Amino acid sequence: MADGGLTYRDAGVDIDTATRGLRRVKSLIEATQGEDCLGGVGGFGGLFRMPQGMSEPLLVASTDGVGTKIHVAVMAGRHDTVGEDLVNHCVDDILVQGARPLFVLDYFACGTLTEELLVDVVSGFARGCASNGCALLGGETAEMPGTYQPGDYDLAATVVGVVERGALLPRSDVAPGDVVIGLRSSGLHTNGFSLARKALFERASLTVVSRPQILGGASVADALLAVHRSYAPLLLPLLPGGAVKAMAHITGGGFPDNLPRVLPAGVGAEIDAMAWEPLPIFRLIQSSGDVPDAEMYRTFNMGMGMLLIAAPDRAD
Repeated sequence: MADGGLTYRDAGVDIDTATRGLRRVKSLIEATQGEDCLGGVGGFGGLFRMPQGMSEPLLVASTDGVGTKIHVAVMAGRHDTVGEDLVNHCVDDILVQGARPLFVLDYFACGTLTEELLVDVVSGFARGCASNGCALLGGETAEMPGTYQPGDYDLAATVVGVVERGALLPRSDVAPGDVVIGLRSSGLHTNGFSLARKALFERASLTVVSRPQILGGASVADALLAVHRSYAPLLLPLLPGGAVKAMAHITGGGFPDNLPRVLPAGVGAEIDAMAWEPLPIFRLIQSSGDVPDAEMYRTFNMGMGMLLIAAPDRAD
């Protein structure tokens, strides 16, 4: 205890650390904010002007976290990618409804805050927003000793996007005979890490610095922390053409739980699992934990992070 009266720092919360860290990333945050952002950084709430020139805009919002991928980041001492993971995950979630992202709000909670941890995490958020053309509009940093152990932290984010009502997906004309097109993932993205960690670290006794031959020289950390891919830069320019009838982001629940969410009643889909080769990290997880095929495809994206549905004559 400090001499004299008890302070917030004595209780485990250092406001000055947060202030210094945010000062270091202020320019990164400001770089994501365009002319539709009003009020600058530091207000009690973020201000954003509705996009101009839309006839019937609908706001689309989604909130998520990165789950236990954070444990791998902590084990590896790499914290500058999980914020980017989270932005891309949330952007992909609203992309399946045809929406482009406008802004992101982040929440960062930890047991003991350091400047470097804050700078790494927030810089990842800012990089994700910049690459997706949206603003990091505001956020919250919470230091909560006792709730989180020293070194532990958690992240959440909310994205708000916009889509014209007439361009909302999925469309109602998804029908038997349509084609399902898979877009490759960069790795696990942000799902299945509890199973992956148990298989790799407990069953196979690997570590984050292990370099199994199947990974082609990459470490376990390299493969597990590969940044969740955003499909927005690829797909947003294509959507106005009308070829895409529906999209499914392959997240928790894998193929059997996510693709049916965008199919009309009475319509199913058949996936040919031989049409692509799963990434090596999935083969390593499966062999390390003796995981059944069905469990793999319901837990992981298996190398296909986004599925598109199109009419056969529009597939090419």
